[in-house]
Amino acid sequence: MAGIHGRRYRARGVRVGAGTAAAASALLLLGACSGGSDGAEIELERGESGMVPAVEPPGPEGFGSETVEGITIDVPEGWEVQDQDGTLCVSPPGQAACAYGSVQLTAHAAENHPQEWPLKGDAHSKEDGWADNTDRCRSLNTAASGDIGIKGAELRVSDFTEHADTLKSHHSVWDVTCANDDTFEVRMWFLPTSDVLLYVWSADSQYSAVYDQVAASMDTTEYRS
Repeated sequence: MAGIHGRRYRARGVRVGAGTAAAASALLLLGACSGGSDGAEIELERGESGMVPAVEPPGPEGFGSETVEGITIDVPEGWEVQDQDGTLCVSPPGQAACAYGSVQLTAHAAENHPQEWPLKGDAHSKEDGWADNTDRCRSLNTAASGDIGIKGAELRVSDFTEHADTLKSHHSVWDVTCANDDTFEVRMWFLPTSDVLLYVWSADSQYSAVYDQVAASMDTTEYRS
């Protein structure tokens, strides 16, 4: 995208309390010593302050924060950040800016959109509301070519997500099938009153938990004040 200023984000690592670290270490040691042939996994184990969850697979090394027009979100370390005209775009390592796997945060989204998408007609909760123009495939293998059409789309998730500022957005997830039978997923969190859009243009499944973390972290307090 011409004119977009980019920078690679480097966040400080997430701090872990001593008690939590000790409990996690105890869990890892217990798992190593109890590897029976049945392959059973220990879901909970007692730590220093009661029951603690099993250790999850590691995510990005850390998160920092980025802000656009008073809206703040967590940003994973190593992801590229671009911003232009009220839109913040965060792209995973190795991918083109604002393309496959990227997360876009837009203030005054419908207000500044020629078709008032995704607000007009409640597009954010419709089967064909995954984009303002639903003619082009966005799968990993075809997004760059721009000449593969769409066969259909299914609104798989339509619910609400609470964010760091306690506001609840409309959360939608679409499974889209291309004319060549490639598929891709689109995720959206939309605040109609605030007109704030958090949008995953074409989701990379390996970052599924990252998208949820970014969405949960969204804080529009300064944007609304």
